[in-house]
Amino acid sequence: MNIKTLEELQAPDERALIFTPLGLGRMTPEDAADLQQRVIARLQLAADVAETTRNKFEQLRTAYSHGVLCYELFTLVGDAAQLTLEQALRDRFAAHYTKQVVEVRDRKRREHQIIMTSSNDFFDKLRKIHAPQLRMGPLQEWEPFNGMLGGLLRWARREGLLRGQRNRSLDPVRQVLRNMVAHGTYHLDSPVEAARLLSDLAEIINHLWGQSTPGGRLYPAPLNRSVVAIGWSNNGKQTTAGYADHLAEAHDEEKFTYILVRAVFCPGGDTDPNLLDYDARRATTAFPAQYLWGPGSREEALAWLGNHQLQSDVCDHLDQVILVRVHDGQVDLPMYPGVAAGLPAAEQLGTWHTLRVDRGLDALSHVRHRQRCGRACAPRRVQGVPRRDPPHRGPHSSPGDGATCRRGHHTAPRPGRAYALRRLALRFGALTPSTGITQREPPEAPFASVQAPRAWRSRGPPRTTSGCLSSGWL
Repeated sequence: MNIKTLEELQAPDERALIFTPLGLGRMTPEDAADLQQRVIARLQLAADVAETTRNKFEQLRTAYSHGVLCYELFTLVGDAAQLTLEQALRDRFAAHYTKQVVEVRDRKRREHQIIMTSSNDFFDKLRKIHAPQLRMGPLQEWEPFNGMLGGLLRWARREGLLRGQRNRSLDPVRQVLRNMVAHGTYHLDSPVEAARLLSDLAEIINHLWGQSTPGGRLYPAPLNRSVVAIGWSNNGKQTTAGYADHLAEAHDEEKFTYILVRAVFCPGGDTDPNLLDYDARRATTAFPAQYLWGPGSREEALAWLGNHQLQSDVCDHLDQVILVRVHDGQVDLPMYPGVAAGLPAAEQLGTWHTLRVDRGLDALSHVRHRQRCGRACAPRRVQGVPRRDPPHRGPHSSPGDGATCRRGHHTAPRPGRAYALRRLALRFGALTPSTGITQREPPEAPFASVQAPRAWRSRGPPRTTSGCLSSGWL
């Protein structure tokens, strides 16, 4: 080891100076130090996060800010973030059962009672119990719980503290990365990777304590939905979308037909990338969209708007419940339960799959994969629905966490729409969507015409249906 002077220890690390806000380049030491501190300054934890978790997170932020002087600190921070997740889960577990008697069952089904005084005391006693099981979820059923990262993640999801199907698919990855840190070899990370790990850690910790992250990557806050007009020209070559309030200011070079929807639309901000693929009967948009009126001319749309006082609202796209029908070997586009409840009898035939996804088209991909491979995926338990049948394990289903398919998470398919809707009613009650209403002033943005999506050129403009009215969408 080379012994350095204090001046040498305080000198900036040249490797840390090449990271700029616009990519790789060159920054002065002062600007680099300011940049890296600003990157992590926005990462704030909720006020009620456990003190031990908060202190550990602040320790990581302090070490990250000194990475400009020692580049290896970025790697140490990233590795420590993987281990801090398990500490945060243990602290949340202890807070969940504070001063309560926790019942634990061993392999021989003998029950033990442990008083939650501290997380360290509880897990020390848990390790003395062979093959422990814990009551989890709304039904309080016994499930394996080893107190390690995998068991803690499973417990957090059963208790509704963590959610999101794409996030669920990352849980095994987090366990692998944690084991790599604990038992891995030498590696070197950049400040970009360390900052991403810290940001993800902050989102998970905040969500464990009941707070979403506005604009977050893993657990974003509910998105604002505005009243939007979607129009298409009579020749089908152009489409247009904009705020319904600005519809009167639009100047159409040719005649357009419009529909009105509530959708995530904010030019320069959060906007649904699949908005122009909207289908009133199908979940084809990236975020939930609500049919309001149409189709009709601009004058008719303005007249309808004048008679209805519409407001913006918010929507949460994590863990959506989606139905997919398979009939005569054809997989239909995904559908919301509220729309499926109003289908005519002729469209009720076939096998219906109930899936929980973050994006509607994720359900389509999963069912198509199942149809292609011809194998039965393992059904995952729907919380709140009693267990009726033994799980059907398939060759491409993975062990652990009950029976979870790598391609998605769905209940067992049944030969009928009514069965799927009954299962949903048991768990979710009425089959109509509902969201909280919030006032919001949309930013000024003109109506903008764009080329029709390629999908429209083959199947036409968005479909609308009066069935949406009877199913509670309006």
